[in-house]
Amino acid sequence: MSYFIHAKKFYLDHGVEERGYLEIQDNGQFGFYYSEDEKPKSAAILDFKNFSIAPGYVDTHIHGLMNNDVNDCDWNEINKISEKLLQYGVTSWMPTTVTTSSEKLDEICKTFAAHKGQEKGAKILGIHFEGSYFTKEHGGAENPEFMEDPSIEEFDKWYRDSDGMLRKISLAPERKNVPQFVRHIVKKGVVASLGHTSATYEEARKALDAGATMFNHTFNGMNLLSQHTPNIIGCALTADDVFDEMIADGHHIKPIILQMLFDLKGPNHIVLMTDCLRTGGMPDGEYVLSGMKVTVRNHIALLENGKLAGSTLTLDKAVRNLVNWEVCKPYEAIKMATYTPARSLNENCGCILPDRDADFNVLDSNLNVLKTFVNGKEKYSVK
Repeated sequence: MSYFIHAKKFYLDHGVEERGYLEIQDNGQFGFYYSEDEKPKSAAILDFKNFSIAPGYVDTHIHGLMNNDVNDCDWNEINKISEKLLQYGVTSWMPTTVTTSSEKLDEICKTFAAHKGQEKGAKILGIHFEGSYFTKEHGGAENPEFMEDPSIEEFDKWYRDSDGMLRKISLAPERKNVPQFVRHIVKKGVVASLGHTSATYEEARKALDAGATMFNHTFNGMNLLSQHTPNIIGCALTADDVFDEMIADGHHIKPIILQMLFDLKGPNHIVLMTDCLRTGGMPDGEYVLSGMKVTVRNHIALLENGKLAGSTLTLDKAVRNLVNWEVCKPYEAIKMATYTPARSLNENCGCILPDRDADFNVLDSNLNVLKTFVNGKEKYSVK
């Protein structure tokens, strides 16, 4: 049965509306938004008069949560991640691997293909392979043993075995034959993202000119920027109509640099993501990520050499951080966690528009997630 949401504020596709009514159709999709003086007659109304309604969050780069990891290739674990993400307002996500053997990645492809559409929580948009086409110099928490040059034949096997679920690959543009590889995967509808790299500005531009559209956790896993060597960071900051991923945990990028990136690129081209590991939501201690030891101290994940190893961030926290640090307004922070990541994958989620899936969050005045709805049905509520 269709119903209406009444709320204090709505974060709609075109901006913020104060008070009104949002139709949730009986097919689980949004209908029209109506102003306060257009109150629907003879309709069921769910009243959130003191709260705000925002699109469901979209995390396009997340490895794990609650000691579950995508690389474990266990569907039960992946389902647990999917369900837990609802608590953080995430209604769509992209399970992300770390560098491992080609055979293991193919096994992951087959697992997702065999369980396509069976997730019980946040919707799986597809698989993101972070690696294995990286440079060892900026491997970070990625295992250098398996790093290699891109292979079209290898990709074709993965893509076929994933039943089209492989949707994004992050790679270093200085690897051999990257322009040819990027051109090939883009024709399949797969997003090419650039990262874990020592690339020059020119190498990065060649990858963009071949069809790459994104920079993998901008600033992290890249050479430092200087006035003499613009490198890949200079390309990420200046290239038009590309997407820059951003980890807003205050550790990977300091707030002042987040502000600079936001001022340069704006909310339509910055993708908030978490890069969250299996350590997300877990206590401090020692963990293993793809054979590499990771230690969590004060919610910061570190390698044995003391360098950062992914994050324990959640997407709702990233949104609140940007607002609390006064980097941007709430509407802009929410947009970077919803509409922009969805657009980076050419997906129709992440916005409140008629005939889009009614995936949305109920937020309090501090942007805490109180309830999460998927296809118009309540799937999480704070206790």
